[in-house]
Amino acid sequence: MNKVQVWEEKVIIPTYEAGKPDKNPMFLEKRVYQGSSGRIYPHTVIEKISDEKVDKEYTALFLENDYLKVMMLPELGGRIQRAYDKTNGYDFIYYNHVIKPALVGLAGPWISGGIEFNWPQHHRPSTFDPVEYTYAENEDGSATAWMGEIENMFRTEGVLGVTLYPDKAYIELSAKLYNRTKMPQTFLWWANPAVAGNDDTISVFPEDVTAVYDHGKRDVISFPYAEGTYYKHKYDHVNIAQYKNIPVPTSYMAYRSDYNFIGEYDYGKQAGLLHVADHHIAPGKKQWTWGCGEFGKAWDRALTDEDGPYIELMTGCFTDNQPDFTWIQPQETKNFKQYFMPYKNIGYVKNATIDAAVNAEYDETKGQLTVSAYTTSVQKGARILLTLPGENGRQEKVLYEETSDLSPEKTYEVKIDREKLQQIPAYTEGEQNGTEVLCGLRVCVCAADGRERVSYHFPKKIEAEVPEPAKAAPLPEDCETTEDLFLYGLHVEQYRHATYHPEDYYLEGLRRDPTDIRLNNAYGRCLLKKCDFTGAEKYFRKAVEKAIRSNPNPYDYEPYYNLGLSLKYQGKEKEAYDAFYKAIWGDSFQTPGFYELACLDAKAGRFAEALEHVNESILRQYQCMKARALKENILRKMGRVLEAEELHKESLKINPLYDRQPEKINHNTLLELMIDLYEAGDYAQGITLAEKWVEQQNVSRQEDIYPLVYYYIAYGYQNLHRKENTEQANCYMTMYVTLGENAAADGCFPHRTEDYIVLKSLAEEYHLAMAYYYLGCLLYDRRVYGEAIADYEEAARRYPDFPTVHRNLALAYYNVKKQPQRAYEEMEKAFALDETDARVYLELDQLKKRLNVPVKERWSDMEKHFDLVESRDDLYLEYVTLLNTLGENAKALDLIMVRKFHQWEGGEGKVAAQYLTALYQLAKAAVAKEDYAEAKELLLRAVDEYPHNLGEGKLESAQENNLYYLLGLVQEKMGETEEAFVNLTKACYGESEPVGMMYYNDQPPEMIYYQGLAYRKLGDEEQAVQRFCKLVDYGKEHIGDEIKIDYFAVSLPDLLIFEEDLKERNRKHCLFMMSLGLKGLGRTDEAEKCAQQLLAMDNAHQGIRVHDL
Repeated sequence: MNKVQVWEEKVIIPTYEAGKPDKNPMFLEKRVYQGSSGRIYPHTVIEKISDEKVDKEYTALFLENDYLKVMMLPELGGRIQRAYDKTNGYDFIYYNHVIKPALVGLAGPWISGGIEFNWPQHHRPSTFDPVEYTYAENEDGSATAWMGEIENMFRTEGVLGVTLYPDKAYIELSAKLYNRTKMPQTFLWWANPAVAGNDDTISVFPEDVTAVYDHGKRDVISFPYAEGTYYKHKYDHVNIAQYKNIPVPTSYMAYRSDYNFIGEYDYGKQAGLLHVADHHIAPGKKQWTWGCGEFGKAWDRALTDEDGPYIELMTGCFTDNQPDFTWIQPQETKNFKQYFMPYKNIGYVKNATIDAAVNAEYDETKGQLTVSAYTTSVQKGARILLTLPGENGRQEKVLYEETSDLSPEKTYEVKIDREKLQQIPAYTEGEQNGTEVLCGLRVCVCAADGRERVSYHFPKKIEAEVPEPAKAAPLPEDCETTEDLFLYGLHVEQYRHATYHPEDYYLEGLRRDPTDIRLNNAYGRCLLKKCDFTGAEKYFRKAVEKAIRSNPNPYDYEPYYNLGLSLKYQGKEKEAYDAFYKAIWGDSFQTPGFYELACLDAKAGRFAEALEHVNESILRQYQCMKARALKENILRKMGRVLEAEELHKESLKINPLYDRQPEKINHNTLLELMIDLYEAGDYAQGITLAEKWVEQQNVSRQEDIYPLVYYYIAYGYQNLHRKENTEQANCYMTMYVTLGENAAADGCFPHRTEDYIVLKSLAEEYHLAMAYYYLGCLLYDRRVYGEAIADYEEAARRYPDFPTVHRNLALAYYNVKKQPQRAYEEMEKAFALDETDARVYLELDQLKKRLNVPVKERWSDMEKHFDLVESRDDLYLEYVTLLNTLGENAKALDLIMVRKFHQWEGGEGKVAAQYLTALYQLAKAAVAKEDYAEAKELLLRAVDEYPHNLGEGKLESAQENNLYYLLGLVQEKMGETEEAFVNLTKACYGESEPVGMMYYNDQPPEMIYYQGLAYRKLGDEEQAVQRFCKLVDYGKEHIGDEIKIDYFAVSLPDLLIFEEDLKERNRKHCLFMMSLGLKGLGRTDEAEKCAQQLLAMDNAHQGIRVHDL
C-alpha cells in the first residue's frame, strides 16, 4: 500500500480578474434566479470582468495516489479544479486551463470546470469567495483536504472533506451541513462536476430514468428519446442524452431512479466519469448545457479560452430538482457522502458502485451479448458471472463464468454468443424485442472471495412513465382549507419563492381561524425573522394557549421553543427560561432547547446547571459544534481544563475546521463566534477574540475593518459596563462606537437578528447616524419597509452627506411608497454627493426612464458623464439604445463594435437587439437612398452569426422576420427574384399567436406584423390579414389584464432596480400590438392614435419608432 500524498502549493493560473464589489446594497426582492428567490443581500455584487489575462497566484491543495491526482482551490469557493486519471492521461472532470469568470453566479462571477459545491442554494452565493481549509494524512494511508465556511446568507456551516485512499481510483466527498441558527432553515446540495462536451459525448443516466423535469418541475419530457417541445425546441424521438442533439440551453433533472449512479462517457476518448451515491440520500441527477448552437458557443467563449464546450452533470443530495429545498432544524447536522471516479473502455454503463462498473449490450442483429467491466482497484482473480434465477427458490444457475485480473488500468470484455443465450427462457420464447429477451439474466462482477462488487439484472420491459408537470400554488384567497393555506405557505417559505410570500397564506388562514396552532406558530416565526419580537410573542402565545386547551402537555412543543426565542430577544430572560424548559418536554426541540437553557445558565453564572444542560443538548446532537464550544468554555470556567482540552480534540475530529483562530477567519465567521460567546454572557472572551482579529487585520492590511466588528465590540463593552459599571468599559464602548460610525460602509450589509439587537441597542443609547442606516438596510431586506424607511430618514438627518442613504431612500420611496418624484430628488442627491458612483448614475438614469424623461435629455446627460457610461456594460448599452432610438444608428453600431460585452445569464438578447436594430435602420436608410447593394450587405450581416464581441450567440429560434422581409424587398429591387422569394418565405415563418412579453426569447409582436407583410408581398392576403387581426384582437382583449410574474419563472432578464408596473407594461405591449396590426390593415389614423398613446406613456419605446414600414 502506498500512502496518499497531500500538500499545499502556490500555483500560477492565467486569470481574467473580476472587478471590485459594488459598495451599494442590492435589494432585489422580486428577482428570480434558478427558479427561486434571486435576492443577493447581504452579499455584494460584482458586475465587471476584465478582458485582460494576467498570471495570478493561487493557493492550491493537492491529493495524489497511484491512479489519481486532484487539485483544489480554496480561494475560489473550495472547488475541485482538476481531477486527473494518471492511468490514461485523462481529465475526467472538465479542466479549464484559465480562470475566466462570467456573470452567471447569484452575485456575479462564476467559472466553469472542475466540481463546484452548491449549498444552501444553487449556484452557491459564495462560489467565488475564499473558504477555510486544512488537510491531514490519515492512519489508514488515506489523506483528506477539508474546506468549508459559515455562509453569510442563511448562516449554514458547510464542511467538505475530499479524500483519496491508497490503491483506489475514486474521490470520496464527505459533507457536513450544520444549521447554527435558532430557526429552521432550508437548503439544497448540488455537487456540480463539469465534463467536456463534444459530438462523442453522452450523459449516462440509469435505464429507469424515463422522463426528465425542468426547473421547478414546470415542464417534463420523455427520456432519453425526447418527444415534443422542450425549451422551445421541437424533438422528434431524439436522444437528448447526447450533447450534439441539444442545440439550445437546456436543463433536465431525472424524474426518479432506483440506481445509485449517473455519469458521462466520451466515445472518442473511450473514457468518462461516474458519480456514485445512495439514491435515498442523493436522488438528484441533472444535466445542464448551453447547447451546441451559436448561443452555446458564445457562452463557451465567455468562460474559457481554448478548452471548448462542457456539460454540467449535477448531483443532488437531499434534493431532486432546482428549486427543491429540504428543511434543516436548529442545530441539526446533515452528513452524507458522494464518490466521483473515472472509468474507461466499457461505454454506457448499466450499473456502478464505488468498487466497479459493468456494461452489458445486446446486439439484436447478431444475437450477441457484450459484457464489459471496470474496477476502481486491483481485483486479482475477479469472477465475472452470468446467472439465471433458480427454479422454486433454488440456487442461481450459472450461464457463464470467467476469472480475470481487473484494475483501473485493465478492463474486461467478453462476447456471449447466441448458443449460450438460448438457455434464457425469454430468449427462446421469441415474443420479446431488444434486451427483453434477456429478462432474468444477471451480470455480476465479484471479488476472488465471492463478494459482489457490482451487478446488473436485465429487466422486464421498462414502462416509459412520463409524469405530469407541477402545478402553481393557488393564491391565498383561492385555497379551500386552512390546512391548504398552512401547507402552501410552508411550501412558498421552503422554496424561497421570489414573488409569493408565506405571510399572505398564514394571515388568510388566521383570518378564517384565528386560533389555528400551526398558522399562529408559522406566522409568529415570520415576525421573528422580521425582528418583531413583541408581535411574534403574541402569536406564539396564541398557539400555546390552543395547544394546552384540554391538557397542559401538548403534542408539539415548537411553539414553546419559539416563544422562548421571542422572549429572549426582548430581554425577558426568566420568562424565556421557563418557555425553553417546557419546550424540552418534547423530543423535537430538545437539542436547541437544552442549548438555550445552557446559555442562559452560563450567562447567570450557574455553570453546573449550564454543564448539565449542554450535555443533554450534545447527547441529542453529537455533532452540534456550538454546543461543544459552549461546553468547552464552561469546563474552563469551572477549572476543568484537561476535560476541556480533551473535548477540543474530540471536536476537531468531528470538524477539522473547528479550531478557528483569528488569522484564519473572515469577519463573517468572527461575528458568528462572537454571537456564540455573547449569548452565554462571555463578553470578555468575545471582545478579546475580536480585538485579536482586528490587530491581525491591521498587521496584514488585508482590508478595511468591517464596521459591524467595531459595533459588536462596543456592544460587548456596553454589557460589561451594565454588569460592572466601570469607567474603563464605558470608555472602550465609546471608542468602538466611534470607530464603527467612522469605518468605511462599503459592502457592510447587516442581516442577522443579532445584528439588529446590537445596532438597536447602540443606536438608541448613542443616537448614532450610521447605525440607523445599517438598521434600515437590515429591515428593508426583511421587508419591514416602514421601520426601514424611518431608520434611513433618521440616518439622513444625522448624516446628510452620506450618499448611499439617499440612494436607498430613493429605492424605498419609488418601490414602497410609490412617490416617484421624491425618489428622484433623493437619487439626485445621492449622485451629487458622489459623482464617481457609476451604479448610482445608472439607477438615476433608470429612474428618469421610469419618469418618462425625454430621450434626448437623457442622452445629453450621458454625454456629460461619458466616463461613467464607459465603465459599465449596462450604462454603455443604454447609451447605445438611446442613440438607436434617436436615429444615430451609425454611431450606435460603431460603439457596439468597439466594445466587448459581458452578459448576465438570463439577460441575453439586449446587446444583440441593439446591434440588429442599428443594422436594420441603416439598411432602411440605404433603401431610401436606393443604395440596394449597401442595404443587402447590412442585412446579410444582420442574419449572419453575431460578432463575438457582443458576448452572446444567436438562438435557433431567433425571430428575424423583419430582416428577411426587408432583404426580400431589396433583392427584388436588385432583380434577384429567386433569392427574394426565398427570403420573403423565411419572413413568413414563426409563431403567429401573440403572447405577453416577459422574456427576451418570447415572440415579439413586430415579427407577426412582418409575417403579415411578407404574406401580402407573396400574394396571400388572407394570411396577412389574419395576422394583423390577431395583433389587434389580442391587444383589445388583454389591454386591461392584471399581470403577474409566472409562478414558475426560472430567471428574469432584468435586475429589477425599480419595480415595474406590470399592468402598465402590458398596456404598452398591447398598444404596440394594436398599432402594428392596425397599420397592416391600413387603418393608419387608429394606428397613429395607439402609437401616440404609447409614446405618451413611454417616449423611449424603440419598437414604435423602428417598425414603421
